[in-house]
Formats: sequence, structure tokens, C-alpha cells
Amino acid sequence: MSKIKVGIIYGGRSSEHEVSLRSAASVFKRLDRAKYEAFTIYIDKKGAFHWANIPESFAQSNESSLPLAGQAPEVVLLPRPHQHADGSPKVVFAYLDPAHAGKTEEVDVLIPMVHGTNCEDGTLQGLFESAEAPYTGSGVLGSAIGMDKEVSKRLAEHAGLPVVPYRVARSWDSDATLAALLVDAEKSFGFPIFVKAAREGSSVGVYKVKTREEFLPRLKEAFRYDNKVLIEKGIAAREIEFSVLENPDRSQKPLVSTPAEIIPTHEFYTYDAKYNDENGAIFKIPAEITPEQKVKMTKLAQDIFIVLEIEGYARVDLFLDKNSNEYYLNEVNTLPGFTSISMFPKLWEVSGISYSELLTKLIELARKR
Repeated sequence: MSKIKVGIIYGGRSSEHEVSLRSAASVFKRLDRAKYEAFTIYIDKKGAFHWANIPESFAQSNESSLPLAGQAPEVVLLPRPHQHADGSPKVVFAYLDPAHAGKTEEVDVLIPMVHGTNCEDGTLQGLFESAEAPYTGSGVLGSAIGMDKEVSKRLAEHAGLPVVPYRVARSWDSDATLAALLVDAEKSFGFPIFVKAAREGSSVGVYKVKTREEFLPRLKEAFRYDNKVLIEKGIAAREIEFSVLENPDRSQKPLVSTPAEIIPTHEFYTYDAKYNDENGAIFKIPAEITPEQKVKMTKLAQDIFIVLEIEGYARVDLFLDKNSNEYYLNEVNTLPGFTSISMFPKLWEVSGISYSELLTKLIELARKR
């Protein structure tokens, strides 16, 4: 049988562009070549798609990031359904440059390895849906919900699931409204509090506020990334993460990995701690929690996946209060990092599913859906 053609999409119009290059490189290298043929589609920072044509030899290289491919021929995904002769779907990209006029490229399934705004917030997924293209990860709704921290919390709270107490600020709020929010946050939460851009990832636009004087400057910095910002209670918490995978048997609930604990060596788990400091955090796998805590938090991760309409896979980040032992939803990530040391694949490896097997499962879920 011929191999399934897999299109790995990387880059993207977001502040996490460089992170994507690393995730995509790992996927390119670990894809099971006995089953799949790998192709690469690069999205530059302006949003143009390029047929990157990364050579197969890259899989044996020591490079940790896929190269920028902005000079590669520009293509566009044709936004209507296409099928093979046997009726199975195919995804068609057409060249835009005159040198390749009339030429197209085809793949059978897409793996979006992109992170952040315009990548995992439902916009890209909407394009895939219009073409009826099989793709890994959540659909439009789950992606949009998962990207928006405030909407995620609101839906989880409505379903009776515990969330970190928060307030919401908007960029158009008056000075008087923001001053009142500060008074409310100080009275309800005390310091420190966290200010978070609502629709960013990798801790971009997240600030720890320790005093009243820091509040407005940090809030204005967060508004550079989003016009909606969360003001959250600062909790002395342990960060416990789970990898969640849609069950191939749709009559069964999602599968949940063993938990991990992230212990930042910085003041909190910042972007620099995640990507620029190799000693930015200590990872404990499995997390040292009691059997009862594990059972309850595993169920919470599973419930969050379901309530937030997530499909395919996600990493669910929970907080465990060091003082009260209460646990809360921190956030979900519907397109988590996928490097060889990223938490999502690492937790599944510990749970008995290798990186390559995990990719196969995600591809099979995408094609089945």
C-alpha cells in the first residue's frame, strides 16, 4: 500500500513562531516512515503559505528547528473539498507564482504544529474545515475556547469545575473602571496577583504584580497583546500537568496520562524559563501527589477536555494549592509544544505510548473524524 502523505504545517503569524519551528522539526524526524511520507508547509510571519520542501535528510540531522522557508514558492490551500478516486479526502495546495502556474501539491492529512494567535485559535482550523481536510487537534470551537483563557474559565465555572478566582479588564475600560478593578482585586485576592493577556500562549503577556503601583503599568503592557486581560488571584500553588488524548472509541471518555509537576526556578514559569533557560524549571514525572489527589485531578482534566469541546489532544494545566490542597484549572493548550522534551509527548512516553506511536494515533483520529 502507498504511504499516507502528511503535511506538517509550521511557522505562523504569532509571537510563538520560533517555538513552532522546534515542534515541527521533532514531528518531521519522528514520523513513522514505514507508514507516512512527510511534507512541510511553512507559514511566514505575514501569513503567506510556502511549499517548504524540506529534504528527507533533515530527519537524520542534528538541527533542532525546521528552517525558515519564506523564499520557497508560495502556495494556497484550495478551500473546497477534494477526493481521491476511492472517495477518501485529499488536501490540495496550488502554487501562486507564475513559474509554477497550474501546478498543485497534494497531501492526505495535515498536522498543524503552530502555536498562538491565528494558529490554534480556530482561524486556521476554519480554513481546514472549509476544505474538508483531515487535520490533527481540535476543531474550530474547541480551538477557540481553549485559546481564550477567560471563556475557558467561564465555561468550566458554569459546569461546576474549579477555576482560579479572576476578574476581566478590557482595553476600552475607563481609568475609573480600572481603578475600581484594582480596589476589588486587592480586597478580594490581595497581592500578588497575575495579569494575563487572555488569548496568548507560552506565558506571553503574563505578569506578576506585587504592589498597587505595578498594577496599571503591567496591565497596559498586557493590553499590547490583547484587548482582554485577566486579573487572577495569585495562589501559592504547585503546577500539575496532564496530557489528554481523545479516545479512538468514541463511546469512551478521553484518555489521561500520568501527571507531571513543573517547578519553575524563575519567579513563575515565564517565556524565558520555558524556552531560553535550559534550567528554567525542574520536571517531576510522575508528580508526587497522593493517590486520592491523582484520581480527582485526572477526572478534572478529563472533565475539562469534555466541557471545553476539545478534540484530538490537549495539555491540561492544573494548580494544586500548597496550603489548602484545593485544585483549580489554570489553562488548557490545544496545540501544545511537541519537541522531544515537551511535556505532552513526554508524559505519554512515560504512560506507555512512544512519540512516533502518538503521532500515528493523532493522524488516525484526524482521518477517522
